[in-house]
This record gives sequence, C-alpha cells and structure tokens, in this order.
Amino acid sequence: MCLEVRVYNNMAAKTSTKTKSATTKSATRSKTTTKTKTATKVKTAARKTTARTKTAPRTTAKAPAKGAAASTRAKSRGKTTTRAKTDGKRTAPAKAAASRKPAAAKKPAAAKKVAKAKDESAKNPQQRHGFRVKEFIVYPAHGVGQIVDIETQVVAGMSLELYVINFENEKMTLRVPTIKWESVGMRKLSDTSVARKALATLRGKARVKRTMWSRRAQEYEAKINSGSLVAVAEVVRDLYRSESQPEQSYSERQLYEAALERMAREIASVEKLDDQGAVQKITRILSKSVEKLRKKEFEASDDEAQDEAA
Repeated sequence: MCLEVRVYNNMAAKTSTKTKSATTKSATRSKTTTKTKTATKVKTAARKTTARTKTAPRTTAKAPAKGAAASTRAKSRGKTTTRAKTDGKRTAPAKAAASRKPAAAKKPAAAKKVAKAKDESAKNPQQRHGFRVKEFIVYPAHGVGQIVDIETQVVAGMSLELYVINFENEKMTLRVPTIKWESVGMRKLSDTSVARKALATLRGKARVKRTMWSRRAQEYEAKINSGSLVAVAEVVRDLYRSESQPEQSYSERQLYEAALERMAREIASVEKLDDQGAVQKITRILSKSVEKLRKKEFEASDDEAQDEAA
C-alpha cells in the first residue's frame, strides 16, 4: 500500500509538473506571441512613421519650390506694375506736353488778335476791323444798314464789342460782335465798278429755267441773301415783267420787290441817290432792255417771213 501510495504520489507529481511545464510553455508561447505582435505593431508603426518622414520632406521641399515660384511671379508682376507706373508717369507728362503744345501755339495768335484789337480801339475808338461809325455797310440777310455805334457789353462775365447797325427800311437795330463780321458776311458797299457791272446785268436777256417754281424760288432767295450785288441784279432781271408781258404771281412779285429794294438801296448809297431815284433808274434800264429785245425778235421774225416769201 505504501508503495502504491508513493507511486500514485509520484505520478501525481509528474502530472503536476507536466501541467506546470505545459502551462509555463503556454504562458511563454502567449508571451512570445504577444511580444511578436507588439514587435510587428511597433515595426509597422515605425515603417509608417519612416514613410511619413520620407514623404514629408518631399512635400516640404516641393512647397518651398511652389512658394518660391509664386514669390518670383509676384515679384515679376510687381516689377511690371512698377514699370507700367513709371512708363505711365513718363508718358503722361509727354502727352500733357503734346496736348499743351497746340494751346501754346494758339495762345500767341489769340493774344496777337486781342492786342491788335486793343491797339486799334486805343488809336481809334470809333473803328473796328476797317468799319467805322456812321458808315453804310451791307449785311447779307437784311441789306444795306448804317453803323450807328460800337459798344461794349458784358456777356457771361466777358466783355464783348458789338457793332450797332440800324436798318432804316426795316425799322430794325441789329447788334453784331465785331469779331464775327467776316463769318456773317458783313461787307462794305460795292465800288462804282461793281455797281456798273450790276446795271449792265439788267440789260441782258432773262434766263428763266424750266423747272418747278418752288426750286426756282429757293435759288432766287439764296441769291438775294448772298450779299452779292450782281446776283441780286440777276434776280431783278429774271423776275421783271413789263406791261405787255403776263402778270407775275404773288410769290414772284414778293421776290421781285425784295430784290429790287435790296439793289436800289445799295445803288443809291454808291451813287449818292435817294431810294426812289435808284428804283426809277433800275426800272428804266429794264424797260429799255425789254423793248430792244422785242424789236430784235420782231426784226428776226420779219426776216424769216421775207425769206419764206422769196
């Protein structure tokens, strides 16, 4: 019995040692597995960190390159803007100088005109641009008038010299700036040679165009308002009707009287006649020219009749 007990105890001790060794082995295995797992985790983490550290310098290296490129672009843009500004600053004075050059060129001419007018007014306060007070002139739209005064008025804060022209027939007073005399067509009275030419025009044959009366009336009005004495004489010649000729229409009569009055007024001023005497002189010339033309036409018709009879 004692031996059996010992044997059993020995066997139990062996089994216990085996179980202990198994448990220790399992524990060591579990420890090794946990160690390997932790080692692998550490290795993977290290690999990830190394990979990140490897990639990070690349990105950081690229980033400075992009930043440098951006900075260089910004610098180049800044340089171009500064160049544009400097170019604009350089060209702006040049443009301003170029724009000022014509003004500088014009100023002397204007200053000369003003100085000339001042000198003229200082020397002779009753004369401007060759026109003097109490002189008869021709204004194209109104005919012959007389300068009664040269006055100065303030218009929009500027002093302006004006011709004061009186038209006795129209009972009208007109004020014309002295510097506008040429643009409005104001002129002196015609001389004797031009007056003779106008009277010679009356002796010619009337030239009536075969067009509508409205168009002919416009042409006649343009001639009357042209300011030319010879052109006015042409209108008088073309619209004149003798007693033996057919009567004029109302519009023809109006244009004829306007042209006759305009011409008679200037002829009277040139030849020192009154208006009625100038009108009589013009109508006498017209009637004589019509009679001569009629005689010529009658003689020509008689010659043709004799030739046919022969």
